[in-house]
Amino acid sequence: MGHLTAAFVTRIYRHELGAGRGLLADLERACRSIAIEDRAGQGWAAENNYPGYTSYASLTDLPERDPAFADLAQVLDDHVATFAKACDMDLGGRRLSLDSLWVNILEPGGFHAAHIHPHSAVSGTVYVTVPKGASAIRFEDPRLAMMMSSPPRKARARDDNRTFLSFDPKPGTLLLWESYRRHDVPVNRARTERISVSFNYAWH
Repeated sequence: MGHLTAAFVTRIYRHELGAGRGLLADLERACRSIAIEDRAGQGWAAENNYPGYTSYASLTDLPERDPAFADLAQVLDDHVATFAKACDMDLGGRRLSLDSLWVNILEPGGFHAAHIHPHSAVSGTVYVTVPKGASAIRFEDPRLAMMMSSPPRKARARDDNRTFLSFDPKPGTLLLWESYRRHDVPVNRARTERISVSFNYAWH
């Protein structure tokens, strides 16, 4: 019987902040308030057929605009440091620092096409409001484009052998991943909006 080595493993970090924490209520209030006030973000969503609202292309200073985002940033710093340690990242005396943070309000029927987060080291999302039937987030094996003649994986393959791996979040779920990991959000089949806050950490 031979020995298997798990080589070139990629990791996804999950932590439950807890649905009962005041932070989630503060974040929902802050997200909805920002969405109402941000005319530029509303305009960008309309011009780009974005199914809902995002502050991604319009606001870069959310922690300065509302204490809820500043509180979240403090929480994220600790978890990103833990994730970096688990990945054996050699930061060389530099650090991972919050580079951008934005609101996503995804309407019923909305989705996010597959994408990566360039110019960042660690990316993630905190789920604020997750109604029944809301979209999962799906990660793609980064080797997929090079598999060519490789057979497909079994329907019940272990997580570390899957070509795609989905996570069903709940309110308070925090997910972290290395920014090169391609991911998408399937169609939101809930009857109400799904609210999340996404972010990038850069290596400075």
